[in-house]
Amino acid sequence: MSGTDSFILWREQHIKEKHFILLLSLIVGLLSALAATVLKSFIHLIQHLIETHLINGENTFWYIICPMIGIALASLFVHYVVRDDISHGITKILYAISQRKSIIKVHNCWSSIIGSGLTIGFGGSVGAEAPIVLTGAAIGSNLARFFRLDQKTMMLMIGCGAAGAIGGIFEAPIAGLVFTLEVLMMDLTMTSVAPLLISSVSATAVSYFLNGTEPLFPLIQAEPFAIARIPWYLVLGFICGLFSLYFTRVMNALEQWFKHNIRSVGLKIIVGGTVLGALVFLFPPLYGEGYDVIRQLINGDSVSAIAESPFARFGNTGWILISYFLAVIFLKIVASVATNGGGGVGGIFAPSLFMGALVGFVTARLFNLIGLNVSEANFALVGMAGLMSGVMHAPLTGIFLIAELTGGYHLFMPLMIVAVISYLTIRLVEPHSLYAMRLAQKGELLTHNKDRSVLTLLKMDSVIETDLIVVHPEMTLGELVKVIAQSKRNIFPVVDKATGKFKGILLLDEVRNIMFQPRLYNRFTVRDLMTSAPAKLTNDMPMEKVMEVFEDTGAWNLPVVDENKKYLGFVSKSKIFNSYRHVLVHFSDE
Repeated sequence: MSGTDSFILWREQHIKEKHFILLLSLIVGLLSALAATVLKSFIHLIQHLIETHLINGENTFWYIICPMIGIALASLFVHYVVRDDISHGITKILYAISQRKSIIKVHNCWSSIIGSGLTIGFGGSVGAEAPIVLTGAAIGSNLARFFRLDQKTMMLMIGCGAAGAIGGIFEAPIAGLVFTLEVLMMDLTMTSVAPLLISSVSATAVSYFLNGTEPLFPLIQAEPFAIARIPWYLVLGFICGLFSLYFTRVMNALEQWFKHNIRSVGLKIIVGGTVLGALVFLFPPLYGEGYDVIRQLINGDSVSAIAESPFARFGNTGWILISYFLAVIFLKIVASVATNGGGGVGGIFAPSLFMGALVGFVTARLFNLIGLNVSEANFALVGMAGLMSGVMHAPLTGIFLIAELTGGYHLFMPLMIVAVISYLTIRLVEPHSLYAMRLAQKGELLTHNKDRSVLTLLKMDSVIETDLIVVHPEMTLGELVKVIAQSKRNIFPVVDKATGKFKGILLLDEVRNIMFQPRLYNRFTVRDLMTSAPAKLTNDMPMEKVMEVFEDTGAWNLPVVDENKKYLGFVSKSKIFNSYRHVLVHFSDE
């Protein structure tokens, strides 16, 4: 017995499962916080080196070159070292939970740190949060796998890693918990809430110890909440919902364009880097994560964001500033997609916060121009919650994260108003978040709906039946009778002998009245007796779609074919129901 096996056996004998899960959640939280600290330190080191040795007051040319260098380094690292796609970190976690039995590859414990560090450190217009959440989730998944824990516990450890990552990088323990529940769509149960809290709180404590307790966006200038301004916060929530829809739809469309139209790694680097460099030169706020701009906006220093721009010569009056920031808002999506599409690694946390602050500021400035007298700092702050809530379909995450990031707990009321209205607005036209929509379109998304989740976990290969005896169109009734005598089923798939393609079905009830008349044995063939199937299923069809086909046709058995129409087997409702009950018992908490 190996040392690992001995240790695992000792653990099973001396530490109860529930106690070990709590201990493991603590370890996952600590490791996730350390990973977050390493990533932030790596990004800051690169930024310091660039600002010290390359970029100064006169060398603005490097603002164009550096993002392309970062994209190129990250792309080459992913292509030649990792040799796996590490983009769309949150989507990958959702896919692992839904389709890979909560297994995340080992390299995700470190590859996203290097890839996103290079991308963001050199000025990529994306965020570090999604990569570190994937890192934390990978740590949780692989630790659970190392100790040979079951799938449900592995899923919980993924949640612990994600909660720890959010707690560690944002110093926001409550946001870490609610993010896991809302975005990763894990069910809140008594068995899951304690480990998630332990991971989130322990990660935040480590981050406090290593980085201090100062909020990421300290709120220096803020006005107290006034009831009279509730209508304007309602308007801001609606506007944030519309911009969230713009964010989701445009980012998805541009990503698809990059994916389908530019296939060469070198060409992606050139196109992505050139577009990003040009945008950064014209609109400096698009450089990097944009957190400095957010700090300026929520503390009343909006002019600084335009000071270094080529457009500064036109002045910084009200309408010029609004026009400039509107351009930045609309182009932030292009900059982010150019970064990731060019080969960089980063997430949408930072872009959504950045756009939210700008949307809030611009809305407040417009209100002030018409004489409403609202706080631009407050609107910038709650705008971040609005965009995040809409883009991620996670209002609680938006509310608590912004409160913890800024220390603006006294603004809970406007945070809740804007976050909820934004979420409700986008939900009217877009049922899934940007993270989930790709999986939802393929029927691969695990959700809070238990019935739908169980159907998602069911796969065609677990319900397909291949014990039916195949018959061919040319067979005579006499030959068919011999087959029937050997079969225990009352349905027979008709398959072309030469091509293997499915032709139809033959039901025992259809031949029962003639099968005992020998004089007819050579008169009829299977071709004469078979009927068409009510519908055909494909082997890659999601189980939710399979059940829809069963309901539409009223059938009890349906054939399964591949993409070439070749027969693979049959699926019956009874088999699906039996499998459903088995998975539901395993999936549910007792």
